[in-house]
Amino acid sequence: MTPPGHRRLILTRHAKSSWDDPATADHDRPLNARGRRAALELGEWLHSRGYEPDEVLSSTAARTRETWARVAAAPLEVTPRVAHLETLYHATPEAMLDILRGATGDCVMMIGHNPGIAAFAALLPARAPADPDFRRYPTAATLVVDFQVADWKDVTPASGSVLDYFVPSGRD
Repeated sequence: MTPPGHRRLILTRHAKSSWDDPATADHDRPLNARGRRAALELGEWLHSRGYEPDEVLSSTAARTRETWARVAAAPLEVTPRVAHLETLYHATPEAMLDILRGATGDCVMMIGHNPGIAAFAALLPARAPADPDFRRYPTAATLVVDFQVADWKDVTPASGSVLDYFVPSGRD
């Protein structure tokens, strides 16, 4: 549950995608078996911690859509509004911040791609997590950060408080 007067962001890089077919366009690459397992593990972790989004903003890429579908397969208690946005496909940190400022949920999950999502994750908190992989932001990496704002439009860089950082087992 997000405290009153706060907004919570769950910032997730898509799970590990498949490179089995080199003819598959980047936008259309699905998750591989490890990615599917990691996304389900992420969903279970989110549920176990009570980090359940009421709004999901995801890139339109197949791997981000599938990441959300696997996360949502965990026993989540909330059914969020889901928007797949072309503007999140390989978005810059600045574009991600603009998109986030238009969010309406109290707890928003954003699913995107590196390198933008790693840079966005580094931009948001006042203090970054101590995890040595944080700057690299491996596949399925997830940062949970709270902002003491009543509206997403008021979020500024380096203003968030890190609640958690998680990478499912089998880091890449």
